[in-house]
Amino acid sequence: MTCLPSSTDKKLGLVIDLDTCVGCHACVVSCKGWNTENYGAPLADQDAYGENPLGTFLNRVHSYEVQPEDSPAQLIHFPKSCLHCDDAPCVTVCPTGASYKRTEDGIVLVNETDCIGCGLCAWACPYGARELDGEEKVMKKCTLCVDRIYNENLPEEDRVPACVRTCPAGARHFGDLGDPDSDVSKLVADRGGFDLMPEMNTKPVNKYLPPRLKDQLDPERNETHALEAQAENPQGFFAWLDRTLEKL
Repeated sequence: MTCLPSSTDKKLGLVIDLDTCVGCHACVVSCKGWNTENYGAPLADQDAYGENPLGTFLNRVHSYEVQPEDSPAQLIHFPKSCLHCDDAPCVTVCPTGASYKRTEDGIVLVNETDCIGCGLCAWACPYGARELDGEEKVMKKCTLCVDRIYNENLPEEDRVPACVRTCPAGARHFGDLGDPDSDVSKLVADRGGFDLMPEMNTKPVNKYLPPRLKDQLDPERNETHALEAQAENPQGFFAWLDRTLEKL
């Protein structure tokens, strides 16, 4: 059984804004690209264009339609990857020590040369954040792009995880969540950031920012206002119709 460090110097992680994420999957593509070309073994795909396509991804985006009480329905896009938990069960069940948590920054990694592909870590993770690579037969997971964030050959603005650098909506933020004065910690405090499934007691480092509720509008009143606005300042089809009627 692998032991967890009693404490870490930093708690590097992600803050994901569910109010801003548009579900474009740019983070998924950039994560797949960077980790296939750089860290560890490639993230394999099997029968990608066949009847039973399978692939290994370190980050996925799930979309849900939710109906808050007394509020219109909303479509919420929910990105999910390893949360780099303080009390990571995937580490403590590993029989070979392949899964481990770094003391210097709190990142949870897998030493692929020691991984035997037993799958115990995947069973232990309550978030489904680990995947067995079908070709390499080892477990894969988010690394927070550890080979980017410390790479001094990259421009400073690129020394963040690929998903953060790529997100067009600015929904992903990276930093030290163990420092209360960091930008990400302040963002969590200001927006009421929360843990995913806190009842599991894994103490995830990554946080989520809640989506804001939609404005409550009276549909009939809103439609009336829209028609009044079109009448006063016609645009598009209504503008063409207005010009055509004037000629009659």
